[in-house]
Amino acid sequence: MARKLLTLLLIFNLTACAELQQVINELPQGGGISNAEIASGLRQALNFGIDKQVTKLTQKDGFFKNELVKILLPEELQKVDKTLRDIGLSKLADEGLKVLNRAAEDAVKEATPIFVDAVKGITFAEAKNILLGNDNAATRYLSSKTESALYAKFNPVIKNSFSKVGADTIWNNLITKYNNLPLTKDVNPDLTDYVTKEALEGVYTMIAVEEKDIRTKLSSRTTDLLKKVFALQD
Repeated sequence: MARKLLTLLLIFNLTACAELQQVINELPQGGGISNAEIASGLRQALNFGIDKQVTKLTQKDGFFKNELVKILLPEELQKVDKTLRDIGLSKLADEGLKVLNRAAEDAVKEATPIFVDAVKGITFAEAKNILLGNDNAATRYLSSKTESALYAKFNPVIKNSFSKVGADTIWNNLITKYNNLPLTKDVNPDLTDYVTKEALEGVYTMIAVEEKDIRTKLSSRTTDLLKKVFALQD
């Protein structure tokens, strides 16, 4: 009897899963919209996010004056920042933070072509899953397709930017002053990898902001295609 009951439950679950998948597959057509339109709508939403939000990050103070993505010192160096400010060297500490953010602003200029290629590659099947996903499903998709390529692009740009804007000199001056203070433990950070990862996180953060707006605010759906596609997930 127990075996029969287990078999019936298994058949029920399999049937339910199959029916649920069928509902997902048929939902767009039932709503009078094609798979191609769904994919196009998602591409448009991501392109808007790239154009509107990522472009902001490439401008002067795009990172430094944006509290959502501003790059701060890594945890092990925050004591450097605090100590310098405590002894009246706030201006020097600010300069140290600025060069980190300037490097990120330079690097993000390399992002758009990589993003564009990834957006073009969204398939019909992926589009359905993304559309019916959570508020940052499209951003997470984009991250999975671009993170490695962006890191490879960002890292050398950030390294060169540190030299171009004088980061090497500023940080050498900052760290030297800190290391010369009594009762401090010497530090010698390599910040290129840290800033690269922070820049990547900042880029995806801003794209997610735009995606969430389009998903949750009717006023952010500024084209007929966006209105039609995203109405399916309301």
